[in-house]
Amino acid sequence: MIRNYTRWQNFENKLRKKQKVNIKENFALMDAMYKEAVALKILPLKDLLEDLAVKIKFAKAVNSVPAAAHKIRQRA
Repeated sequence: MIRNYTRWQNFENKLRKKQKVNIKENFALMDAMYKEAVALKILPLKDLLEDLAVKIKFAKAVNSVPAAAHKIRQRA
């Protein structure tokens, strides 16, 4: 846990200024992370609209609960 946020920010700013940007290394790192995600079957992403109907039904159910019922549940 960070106890002194200002001190942490100063540390990060100094560290960022010291480090040089290396485009080749950054792209190599990005490529390696992409290959790792594909190997773990995280990418390519599944169809984002696939579960949309379920999410809409859930949102309608949650939003249809009256505010009074919600307040009663919070007290319990």
